[in-house]
Amino acid sequence: MDYQDSLDRAMAKKPEQDAGDSRFSVPDPNVRAEGSATVYENFQATVDRLDRSERHVLKFIQNDLGTSAQIDESGRARLTGSFDADRIQDVLDAYVDKYVRCPECGLPDTKLTQKDDVERLTCEACGARTTV
Repeated sequence: MDYQDSLDRAMAKKPEQDAGDSRFSVPDPNVRAEGSATVYENFQATVDRLDRSERHVLKFIQNDLGTSAQIDESGRARLTGSFDADRIQDVLDAYVDKYVRCPECGLPDTKLTQKDDVERLTCEACGARTTV
């Protein structure tokens, strides 16, 4: 098998690289005020779409907003303080940029791995590995 045949075979097996937003979208945060707290109603749907752990996403939101939070029995996030949907959307966008999208190809086909206390983002589309 010559080089061109090998290249054609490899290109046929690789996933399509479409960095467009139509393939990956995060649900808009549905938040409401409840006393002195903000309830993020569709937190579980967001976490499922991001394909990340609830704890990891919630920890990032807490750190970025400078607040405490917990997940209730129905999968909603309860944030201490008053935050509007736009502020939470900004935090989610920052999370996606840092922990979901590949910095090399821009695709969301990534997995977070932990090795020797170092968190890495591994892209399943292009194979890039980056420390986050």
